[in-house]
Amino acid sequence: MAVGRPTVVNHLCLTCMCVLVFISLLHCKATDILSKDSPISTTQTLVSSNQVYELGFFNPDNSTSQYLGIWFKNITAKKVIWVANRENPLSVSENRSSLIIGNDGNLKILDGDQNTVWSTNLRGQFNETVAQLTDMGDLSINDTISGSILWESFDYPGNSLLPGMKLGTIGNTQGKHLLSSWKSNDDPTPGDFVAGLSAEQPPQVFIWRNNSKPNWRGGPWDGGKFIGIPEQDSGYSNRITLTPGNSQEGAYLTIQHLFSNDFEWLYLQPNGVVQMKYWDNHTNLWDFSWEAPANSCDLYGVCGAFAICTNTKYPVCECLRGFVPQMNDEWSKGNWTSGCVRSSELLCEKNETSLASGKTKPDKFWVIRGIKLPDHHQYFPITRDTDACQQVCLGNCSCKAYAYVAGIYCMVWTEELMDIEQFSYGGENLFLRIPYEDSGKQPNEATVIISLTTIGGVLLLCSFLFCLYRCTKDTKEDELVSRDTLQDVLRQESFELPILKFKKIIAVTDNFSYRNKLGEGGFGAVYKGMLDDGQEVAVKRLSGNSRQGIEEFKNEIMLISKLQHRNLVKLLGCCIEGKERLLIYEYMMNKSLDTFLFDPKKRQQLDWATRFNIIQGIGRGLIYLHRDSCLRIIHRDLKCSNILLDEKMNPKISDFGLARSFQITQELGNTRRIIGTYGYMSPEYVMGGVISEKSDVFSYGVMLLEITSGKRNSEFIHQEQSYPLAYAWKSWKEGRGVELMDQALGGSSCVSESLRCIHVALLCVQDQPKDRPKMTEAVSMLCSETNLPEPKEPLFTFQRLSREHGIINMFSINAVTMSTTEGR
Repeated sequence: MAVGRPTVVNHLCLTCMCVLVFISLLHCKATDILSKDSPISTTQTLVSSNQVYELGFFNPDNSTSQYLGIWFKNITAKKVIWVANRENPLSVSENRSSLIIGNDGNLKILDGDQNTVWSTNLRGQFNETVAQLTDMGDLSINDTISGSILWESFDYPGNSLLPGMKLGTIGNTQGKHLLSSWKSNDDPTPGDFVAGLSAEQPPQVFIWRNNSKPNWRGGPWDGGKFIGIPEQDSGYSNRITLTPGNSQEGAYLTIQHLFSNDFEWLYLQPNGVVQMKYWDNHTNLWDFSWEAPANSCDLYGVCGAFAICTNTKYPVCECLRGFVPQMNDEWSKGNWTSGCVRSSELLCEKNETSLASGKTKPDKFWVIRGIKLPDHHQYFPITRDTDACQQVCLGNCSCKAYAYVAGIYCMVWTEELMDIEQFSYGGENLFLRIPYEDSGKQPNEATVIISLTTIGGVLLLCSFLFCLYRCTKDTKEDELVSRDTLQDVLRQESFELPILKFKKIIAVTDNFSYRNKLGEGGFGAVYKGMLDDGQEVAVKRLSGNSRQGIEEFKNEIMLISKLQHRNLVKLLGCCIEGKERLLIYEYMMNKSLDTFLFDPKKRQQLDWATRFNIIQGIGRGLIYLHRDSCLRIIHRDLKCSNILLDEKMNPKISDFGLARSFQITQELGNTRRIIGTYGYMSPEYVMGGVISEKSDVFSYGVMLLEITSGKRNSEFIHQEQSYPLAYAWKSWKEGRGVELMDQALGGSSCVSESLRCIHVALLCVQDQPKDRPKMTEAVSMLCSETNLPEPKEPLFTFQRLSREHGIINMFSINAVTMSTTEGR
């Protein structure tokens, strides 16, 4: 009996624990179904079957109001994508509020006094219904008898359009299938902006202000894209589909769900800007691949009628050929909304006396290339050619312009030409109807030339005086920060790098448009551009408030401008003007190595032959820096995000802002300023600021492991080994090195070379610099079949050092990581 007593007690304890767990599960409501007998309280949630979305009560930051909403379940940065009671919030104090299914089958939100504050308002009586939250983010009411869907949240979007939702035409949806912005980031109440499609053929995508006034327009649909939204590198047209309207309903736009783990959706911000949002697993932040409006010229009708807006010019607005400002005073003050009017009549508008004089000539068409076509078009399904479309326009005196667009065919304009924007790439051609006398030189050409010459001279003088004033002003403002360092740069005898004007940089980057933004690092953003000769470039714009960046700017100019190697990115020019500091590089179309290596989708493009070529290329570049260049360079910030890839996936080392030059006979250097990236810095550098070429060898070893495994250094975490490199060493030592290989490589053909790379990597990350090979030796080891020395077990741990010496990891910006450590 004495032996059996503990057993009974144990059974009782186990039973009690099971009951408690059961009660806890009921309280957490870990299900995707809501039925009549299981309402949801303010502390419970519904979760979709695969843990993708969650529904429950929430209160926004800085708000005392409570709402029922849906958000992504496993995303750390909570983003609500649908709200039920946007116009009828609950009070946070009403903790007895609930979501129920009523006796009539409707979903209802009840306040603390059991009053209905929101309902789905189904017509008819449905006694047997349940609500379900799907893995698409759709909340639906299902009739359990017929199996039909009676209501779904996808029909009533808020400020977000998820894959599977419809964005419809404003005329036919009666409030359904339109996006409406929040009033503010903390207030889900419907705001000032609505997004949807226009009820015309073909439809256009619009953002309206106050439900009626256009704020932005994306142009007509050509069957594959909206022609007013130029296709970008990141692309958008492959993600959207438009279903044409029919007699029963209008057209609908939907976003395609390409991958099951792909969180990409359209989001209308409170300020009226729509973004294509996505979750960046590298930075653990919400980012966006596209947005509109992106600049002032994207705003609807900013230049008024018969004018064109060019974001790279100033003033941005200009009358079309044959037109003049309607109100000169307002135009000169920068208010262009009154637009322009014709300076001469068209032939068909002239009176009979003028026509009888015999001095009239037929109207001409002036082509305006690469633009967003104006609003208010008329559609003619003429499929023949441009000439047939021109005849349609000539046959109507009210026709002011025409265009022939692939996928749309003939479009003509009989109303004011509104909302025309000049694009830096893409766009369509508009044929503008103008009188014959406006199509060539004016009769009083000599007078015009003299007048323009005089005016030009005056403007040139004024511009010179203005620039002189601005330069003097900017110099005084900057002299405490950068006068000495930049003058040092310009005084270098060997400084032969081309210096570009800032206005030139504005032109080639489309005024630093987001469309051209490639990324952002610790010292500023990088933009894509195109020079006059057609060469694509990457422009690095130093952040204006980065005092630290000025030193790196000077350093990069002085070092990389003197280096020439196939595996180093080429510096083509710079700009030093006022407060602006810019570097112009050759453009690498495949961007950085990390964008491929650590992306589950893109990683498949890196087969072993490509990876090994990248490994060798980086090695050759480092050998050149350490031994073969006119300077001896230690890079100090080698990592996958600083390795760029050209069109053939050849690697080029970039970002020399932290690099140091050495005397040819100098082996070691020392610095009190420890700057680099966590996980890539060698022990002697972190602990004592000691720099040598072996510092780069250590970073190279870390990259070898990352390229071979497809994992970031920080992902080599094992429950028995807290230090990533220690785990890699242990796996290799126990004969489990093959487990470190990237599964995306597949097959066994590359196992031998991969294991050799892991072996060399472990030699490169030895604790003591003397135990690491030189770069020449490391590259030779990779390509030979000789026996390699055994690597020692790594004892250095960054985690221990962080606790003992107070090393701090500073920041990470937009997929380009720049971590700074300061030793105390």
